[in-house]
Amino acid sequence: MRKTLILSFALLALVCTARAQDASTDSLLFTIKPLGNNVFAAIAKPKSAAGSNAGFVIGGDGVAVIDTFQDAAAARQLLGEIQKLTKLPIKFVVNTHYHLDHVTGNAVFAQAGAVIIAHKNVRTWIHTENLKFFGAGIKPEQKAWIDGLFAPNVVYDSALELFLGPRRVVVRFFPGHTGGDSVVSVPDANVYFCGDLFWRKTLPNLIDGTTDKWADSDAKLAAEGPKAAFVSGHGDVGTAEDVLEFGRYLGQLRAMVSGAIQNGLAGEALTSGVLPQLQEKYGSWDFFDHFAKRNIADTEKELRGEKKIPQPAAE
Repeated sequence: MRKTLILSFALLALVCTARAQDASTDSLLFTIKPLGNNVFAAIAKPKSAAGSNAGFVIGGDGVAVIDTFQDAAAARQLLGEIQKLTKLPIKFVVNTHYHLDHVTGNAVFAQAGAVIIAHKNVRTWIHTENLKFFGAGIKPEQKAWIDGLFAPNVVYDSALELFLGPRRVVVRFFPGHTGGDSVVSVPDANVYFCGDLFWRKTLPNLIDGTTDKWADSDAKLAAEGPKAAFVSGHGDVGTAEDVLEFGRYLGQLRAMVSGAIQNGLAGEALTSGVLPQLQEKYGSWDFFDHFAKRNIADTEKELRGEKKIPQPAAE
């Protein structure tokens, strides 16, 4: 009888522990996905405050984090999850670009001792270009949010190598999404963190985009890593074929809009004319209702030479 009671209490404790762990996981704003060899993606839960994907790499003497979410609370959760896996310090954070949904948690990791790294354009744009997302009627608290973002304190031009003990992490500039985008690759794990150069089965934000250069970047990445895992900025982890599929979206969008321009359409008439074609091919993708019309309008501006693209600050 006593042995039965002890066993029952032990089983009850295990169940309670499991439930507590499940509850803790449920409270996270993202899902941790192991990609092998101590490389992890942090995939934002739909409609959560995380806002975008992130990830991290554990090396021999430290950790590199890629992107820091749209919300500082999500960044603190990510720091906590990393610290459950390793006692090694967070050495580096790489911002894949300046958009606020990828950089808001920078200060969390800077306070933990990390160096914040990005393409050289990000250091200025993080405080200037992010303001446009709030429009002309930006509120004081919104401006304070952007002013308070922790800017990168190490920048690079075309490429940079980071070392976590013997482990090499490569950071490279690729054009297309903003003009200040980094792809972070981990050669010994065959993993690429693409930021918003890759959206898996998800319509993208084209506000800063140059779609032909962007599609070219995706083609190069897919060719370089045919068997790699590609961590998207939004959506799930993908394959090289997923990256190519996203590049095809950009190309087909350009072709549709270009054809409408040649047929004399413009503005709302052009958007209305292209939308059914886009919906037929990509209506099942995430964010279609949110971004489809904007994608068409942004691409029209791009093709007409009317689009305002962020410009590097004078040196």
